Amino acid sequence: MTRQHALPVIPASFFGIVLGLAGLGNAWRTAHRVWSLPPVVGESLLLLATLVWLTLVAFYVAKWIYAGQHARAELSHPVQCCFVGLIGVSGMLVAGALLPYSRSAALALFVVCVVYTVLFAVWRTGALWQGGREATHTTAVLYLPTVAGPFVTAAVASALGYADWGELAFGAGLFSWLAIESVLIHRLYTTEALPSPIRPTLGIQLAPPTVGAIAYLGISSGPPNLFVHALLGYGLLQALILIRLLPWIRAQPFSAGYWGFTFGLSALAGAPVRLIERGETGPLALLAPYLFIGANVIILAMALATLNLLARGKLLPPASPPVQPAPSAS
Repeated sequence: MTRQHALPVIPASFFGIVLGLAGLGNAWRTAHRVWSLPPVVGESLLLLATLVWLTLVAFYVAKWIYAGQHARAELSHPVQCCFVGLIGVSGMLVAGALLPYSRSAALALFVVCVVYTVLFAVWRTGALWQGGREATHTTAVLYLPTVAGPFVTAAVASALGYADWGELAFGAGLFSWLAIESVLIHRLYTTEALPSPIRPTLGIQLAPPTVGAIAYLGISSGPPNLFVHALLGYGLLQALILIRLLPWIRAQPFSAGYWGFTFGLSALAGAPVRLIERGETGPLALLAPYLFIGANVIILAMALATLNLLARGKLLPPASPPVQPAPSAS
C-alpha cells in the first residue's frame, strides 16, 4: 500500500456531522433547563461531536500530508471548497461544548477557530467576487463561509460573555445571508436543475434562519419579539419546502452529504425551547415539543444510516484520482 493511500481521504463535508451532533446536543442542554430532561443526553451528544471533530481534524491534516493532491483539488473545487470552512465553524461549537467544563480552553479554541473562519471566509469570498463561475456552481454551500461562520461566532461569543462582538458577527451573517439567498433562489428558479449528487446540499437552506435565530437569542435579552418569530417562521417555511422536495432530493442515495440537513434541523428544534425559556407562550411554544422530537428522530435515523454505511465500507466516496478543476480567480 502506498503512503498516499495509507489513510482514508475524508471529504471536508464530513464536518457537517459535527454541526448536527453539536446542534442537537445544545438543544438538549436547553431542554434540560426548560423541561428537566436528563442532562446526560446533551452532554453525551456534545462529547461525541467533540470526538468526531478531533478525529476529522486529524484526518484532514493527514490528507494534506499524504494526499495533498486531493486536498488541493477539494480546496479549488467550485462547490466542495466551501465545506473546508466548516473546520472552524464546527470547532466553535466544540468550544461552546467545552465552556461549562473549562472556560479558558473554550476561549482559546474559540479564538483559533474564529481566526480560521474569518480568514477562510475572506479568502473564499474574495475569489467569488472576481466572477468567472458557472451558474450551476451556485448552491447552498455558499452560505457556509459567510453565514454559518458569523452566526455561530455570534452564538458562541455571547455564551462566552462577548455579546458586543457577537452583534458584529450577527450583522455580517445576516446581510450575507440575504445577499446570497437572492442569488441562490434566482439560480434555482431560472437555470437547470441541480444534479442529483448535490441535491442534498439543499438541506443547508434550512440553516440560515434557524441558526440565525439561535444567534439572535444569544446576543439579545428580554422576551421573544417579532424579529426572532419572523426568523423561525421563515425557517418553518424552508422545512416544509424541503419536505415537499424530499422525493426529488432522494434521487441521490443516502450519504454523509445528507448531514447538511441536520444543523438547521437541530436549530429549528432548539430555538423554540430557548424561546420558552424566555417566556414564549404562542404557537412556537405549542410546536416546540414536536419539533424537538422530530429533530431527534431524524438525526438518530441519519446516525444509524451513517453507521450502516461505515460498517459496510461504503461511507467514503470511491477512491479515485482527484480531478483538478479549471483555474479560478483567487
